[in-house]
Amino acid sequence: MRAPLLSLLLAWGTAFAAAPAAAPAAAATSPLHKQLAEIQEITRVNPQRALPMLDKLAAELPTATPGERVNFLSLSCIAQYRLGHNERALPLCEEALVLGRRHNDEDAIARALLAKAYALFAMNEMAQSHQLVWEAEKLALDSQDRELRIRAMVSSGESHAEDGNFPSALNRIQAAVTQARQSGDPLSIVITLNSLAYLYNQMREPGKAFDALDEAYRAAETLNSPARLATLKNTEYGVAIDSGQLQRALKVMREELELSRQIGADPMIATALVNLSDCNLKLRNHHAALSYAQQALEQGRKLKDERVMSTARLNIGQAYLAMGRLAEGKKSIEEGMAWYEKSGHKPDLQMMLTEYGDALERVGDYAGALGAYHRERALSNELFEKRRQKAMLELQEKYEADKRQRQIELLRQENQVKSTEIDNRRLQQRVWWLLATVFALASAIVFMLYRKVRQANAQLEEKNQELKQQSARDPLTGLYNRRHFQEYMRGHQDTERRGAGLNPQGDDMVSALFLLDVDHFKHINDTYGHGAGDAVLREIAAGLREILRETDMIVRWGGEEFLAFLPAVPRGGLDEVALRLLSGIPARTIDYQGTPLSVNVSIGFAPFPLTRGAALSWERAVNIVDMALYLAKGHGRNRAYGVRGIKRLDPAALLEVEQDIERARRAGLVDLSVVQGGMPVLRAVS
Repeated sequence: MRAPLLSLLLAWGTAFAAAPAAAPAAAATSPLHKQLAEIQEITRVNPQRALPMLDKLAAELPTATPGERVNFLSLSCIAQYRLGHNERALPLCEEALVLGRRHNDEDAIARALLAKAYALFAMNEMAQSHQLVWEAEKLALDSQDRELRIRAMVSSGESHAEDGNFPSALNRIQAAVTQARQSGDPLSIVITLNSLAYLYNQMREPGKAFDALDEAYRAAETLNSPARLATLKNTEYGVAIDSGQLQRALKVMREELELSRQIGADPMIATALVNLSDCNLKLRNHHAALSYAQQALEQGRKLKDERVMSTARLNIGQAYLAMGRLAEGKKSIEEGMAWYEKSGHKPDLQMMLTEYGDALERVGDYAGALGAYHRERALSNELFEKRRQKAMLELQEKYEADKRQRQIELLRQENQVKSTEIDNRRLQQRVWWLLATVFALASAIVFMLYRKVRQANAQLEEKNQELKQQSARDPLTGLYNRRHFQEYMRGHQDTERRGAGLNPQGDDMVSALFLLDVDHFKHINDTYGHGAGDAVLREIAAGLREILRETDMIVRWGGEEFLAFLPAVPRGGLDEVALRLLSGIPARTIDYQGTPLSVNVSIGFAPFPLTRGAALSWERAVNIVDMALYLAKGHGRNRAYGVRGIKRLDPAALLEVEQDIERARRAGLVDLSVVQGGMPVLRAVS
């Protein structure tokens, strides 16, 4: 596994950390100011060494200016959180913030807010961290301190990127790059361009990321700073890995390791060793991967860095598995995942479980692979539900805002009407002979307002319908989303209760559920980039529309999974549908940047209802189909497992089927059919 890149918001927390503020000439040349500037760079690459230096400077604080004291406290905060001492970091940030506000120094307040934001981000408090960054940005926009302005814009852009708002992120960081270029300061140019390259990689535009890095390298040549070069190498490694350029990634990470060792930057050495291990795993150089991972583990112990040690153990475990040392590999991986489970890093844990399942499947441990996939599925559903709830809240907030705006507009119109009526009464009192004219005028105004309200209501209804349609579709594939399917199934009555009866051949007519998962989809993303993965998902969606009927509901279930609900199909024809899907999906090929791509799928399916007259909910039916799908994945993929029926429907039997369908089949509780796909296709076909 690759070393976690928390975000540039954290990684660049000391890029400008406690940069000495623009100050009068006397202050700018003070010994304390110069010492803080020297410690600033040391903090970024070796916080262990920086802390004793800061402790020595503490004796000079009583005679320091308020700005220097704020710089000292902010730099101490950053050094502490980079060492993982978050409980020490936050009080230092708060003290700096209080000091800045006491002296009404907006620059000092902004620097303290940014330091606190970085510390909170290290504690996974992303929402609160982003709010502090944006508060600091407002204060820094009018500052005379150029470095502070640029730092605030870069941090703001990275916060917007973390929220998924890439247009705002790009706007902020490009503005920071422009200011850095205008200043001619090579350090600012390197920092802002590195942040821009990182953002382009998040946006899946590796070409633009490499262009930004090329310019950054040219600026870095004038700095004579191995630390800055090492940081650029780390970003280049991430772009190369995500765009599938593994040999380039391996070369650049070796160069970063050498630079980090030159300057004794222990945290950067640990990251480089983990990344070299991960890259060698991807290249199937398992002995090299094991060696680098073991070195990373020792480096993590030296730093007392649990994240580095846990990630190293994961890579050691994967190397052991690939080398046939199954028990050692599983033990090491479970030890590595334990820290991520305890720390609540669920997206990282989900990725690890997927890699774990793939590794176990490659070595033939299908039972272990099924267990890993089942854990990953439970976590995936939990994360998907959280994202769905967040989207619903955002949609509700947007609706409430639109509603408030309409109410304000109606109140304004009502005030206009009331004002007109008051004027009319005055006119009636003064000029009786104009009564008829005034009445006609008032009636015309009311009629016009009435028409406007009707038009507004019609537009609102149109927008509501449009919003409802958008909320029912997946934006990438255009298929229905999970939320729409859930609403549909709440009102659905199965065909047997409607009296569908038999087809002309005498077979039962039922509904059916098919759950498809793309085989080795992560390999597509790792090798060709996420753009290729998105193109494959769109092509599969198009294929499903052609293979299935117009009356069938096709759903983007989540990630690389698709669900199809087929109403009114013969019970005996479900295996044939599965065979059409297994043959039809691999037959479709896309050309992605000159590389033809095609994929297989694994399928779980069942009639709905599973048994005539059974009151089994659709949610439990999907769970059982999901278990059938993972049985297909665990037994070699490119195949379909279908649930023909369940012999007993008591709670204990159903629970056993849902928990371990393989054991339930051996116990005679469930009747399964197996449909084998054709020859497996390569992920890149020639």
